[in-house]
This record gives sequence, structure tokens and C-alpha cells, in this order.
Amino acid sequence: MSTTNIGFQVLPIVPDGNVYDVIDKAIEVVQKSGVKYEVGALETVMEGEFDTLIDIVKRAQLACIEAGASEVAVNIKVHYNPNGVSMEGKTKKFR
Repeated sequence: MSTTNIGFQVLPIVPDGNVYDVIDKAIEVVQKSGVKYEVGALETVMEGEFDTLIDIVKRAQLACIEAGASEVAVNIKVHYNPNGVSMEGKTKKFR
């Protein structure tokens, strides 16, 4: 499968209200994964093989639960093109 971009946002429900510490654990999963990524104000965008990226999203969701979230909603966006897509190709003209 070609290179895919996946943007995702975790929305943890945290009993003590410390949401950002829980979100940091999800981002840590992405950082340790080795895929190309960019953390934004509202979502993290990754680049790589679809199955790999979806697995990272699953692990990030689990990391939120392990960090104290009682539940987690996840918003996912996928951009797939059989010829491949890149984050740089979509943002280069703006930088």
C-alpha cells in the first residue's frame, strides 16, 4: 500500500481533569513509533503505511486508558492516494 496520511485527535475523559498529561501519553506513543509525524494544536498527523498508522492510533488510545482516562473518543482522518501522499507535499507552499 502507498504512503498514507492519518490525522487523529484523542479526546480522553479523565476523572481528575488532568487531560493534557493523558494526551501527552498518546503523543509519546507516536514519538516512539518511528513514523514521520507532526503534532498540531488540535491533532497529530502521521505519514506511513496505513496498517502501521492505525496500529499507532490504537496504541495511543490504550495509552490514554493506562494513563487514567475512563474512556477515550478518537477522531481520525485518512488521506490515501494509490500514488502516495506526503505531509510536506501538502504544506510546503505555506512554509
